Amino acid sequence: MDIQKIIELVKKTKKFILNREMVSDVKEKGIADYVTQVDITVQNFLKEELFILAPDIQFLGEETGLQNMKVDSFWILDPVDGTTNLMHDYQHSVVSLALCQQDEIVMGIVYDPFREDVFYAIKGKGSFLNGQPIHVSNVGKLSDTMIGIGTAKRELADENFARFHRVFGQCQDIRRIGSAALELAYTACGRQGGYFEIYLNPWDYAAGMLLIQEAGGKVTDFMGRDLNPRKGGSVVGTNGYIHTELLQLL
Repeated sequence: MDIQKIIELVKKTKKFILNREMVSDVKEKGIADYVTQVDITVQNFLKEELFILAPDIQFLGEETGLQNMKVDSFWILDPVDGTTNLMHDYQHSVVSLALCQQDEIVMGIVYDPFREDVFYAIKGKGSFLNGQPIHVSNVGKLSDTMIGIGTAKRELADENFARFHRVFGQCQDIRRIGSAALELAYTACGRQGGYFEIYLNPWDYAAGMLLIQEAGGKVTDFMGRDLNPRKGGSVVGTNGYIHTELLQLL
C-alpha cells in the first residue's frame, strides 16, 4: 500500500481540526474525557476514505471504542489525540493512524496539522519526519535527558504523581504535552529520551510505537513486555539505552 496516498488523505483532515466552530461542539464522555464534533467528523471522513482505498481492511477508531477485532488486518485511528488541548486551542493535537496486520503494526502516521509535521514509519523501512529519516537520541543515562509523562487514570493520581516524582528526581526534566501520539513521535525523533503513561488504548500508541521502533528505540509496558495492539495497557517508549533505568522507577 502506498503510504504517500494515506498521508495525503490524513492531511485533508486539517480543515476539520482548525474549524473552531466544530471544536466548540463538545460532549463529555467521562471525567475529563471529551469528544468534539471534530473527533467525530475526522473519524467518519477517514473511515469512509480508507474503505474506498482498501475495502478489505477493517477499522478500529477511538469514537467507536475498543472492540474485539476478529480479523487479521485493521486500521487503528485516533481522529484527534489531544482533544482537551484542541478545546483550549493549546496547539498540540494530532491525527494518529496505524495499520495492524497479524498483530503487528506495519504502518504508522502521526500528523500535526498546526506545524504541518508528518511523522511516519513502515515496518522494516525506518521512521521519517516530513520525508527525512529520524532516529532516537543516543543519550545513555536518564540524568542527561527529558522524559515525557501522561496523566491517564485520575483514580490512580497519587500513585502516578509518586511515579512522576521519582522520574523527575533522576532525569533532567519532565514534560507533558497532552497527546500520547505526539509524545511518542517526539521520542522517536530524539527530542526527548522517553515517555510513559499508566494506561493507553491502541489508538493512542499504535502509530507512535512503530515510529519509535523504526527509529531505533524500544516500546514495552511497565513490566517490560511487548504491547498487544488489540489491547490497552501501560506504555513506556524510550531510545532503548535508558529503558531499563526508566522501568526500574516505574
